[in-house]
Amino acid sequence: MNLKAQKRIAAEILKCGENRVWFDPYLTEEIKLAITREDIRNLILEGIIKKETKKGISKYRKNLRHARKKKGRAKGLGKRKGTKHARSPKKRNWIKHIRSIRRELKKLRDRKLITPSTYRKLYKNAKGGMFDSVAHLNRYIKENKLLRRGV
Repeated sequence: MNLKAQKRIAAEILKCGENRVWFDPYLTEEIKLAITREDIRNLILEGIIKKETKKGISKYRKNLRHARKKKGRAKGLGKRKGTKHARSPKKRNWIKHIRSIRRELKKLRDRKLITPSTYRKLYKNAKGGMFDSVAHLNRYIKENKLLRRGV
């Protein structure tokens, strides 16, 4: 039974695609007789023609995966895409690194443990990437006897 024209008209009236138009399978003869838009509108009011609900995509599996990732699962080498620096950019690492060193330098200067001139030299060295960490900075200061006398 060819109901192509009825389906097209119904889709236009219901403002949806033809695939979402539902015809009552028991009343196909009645639908076949509907040839005008008015006839189709009446069948829609009677409930013989309906618009099917949109099918969504379930987030259930996504939520499960997310919960596992929060626990630290499924994050191995095989699951990674992109370089090491794509996942944690070099610049972010540098910012984290330099801020802690500069904080330590300011603390030493404000407590008058190092002179302002020493502070400037160490600041420049830090900017040049000389120190690996705050511990390395402190070790360097002790080894080179840069702490103020009488402290």
